[in-house]
Amino acid sequence: MEVKIGVRSVHRELVVETDLSSEQVEQEIRNALSADRGGVFAITDTKGRRVVVPVASLGFVEIGEDESRPVGFGGTL
Repeated sequence: MEVKIGVRSVHRELVVETDLSSEQVEQEIRNALSADRGGVFAITDTKGRRVVVPVASLGFVEIGEDESRPVGFGGTL
């Protein structure tokens, strides 16, 4: 799933591919927002890299749809 993160005062958004479901990503955002003012939103991508953004700097978070990726070429014989 693709997650786009807008950071205040940064012209480009962060794009993260993650194995989390949309519900899990939303829960992580809610947890970060409900934390103290020093909270951070953190997410791990499909390659194991971690992206951490201070909650105070979040502009937006766009959560893509859960999708099942096709395997193979998808054509018929």
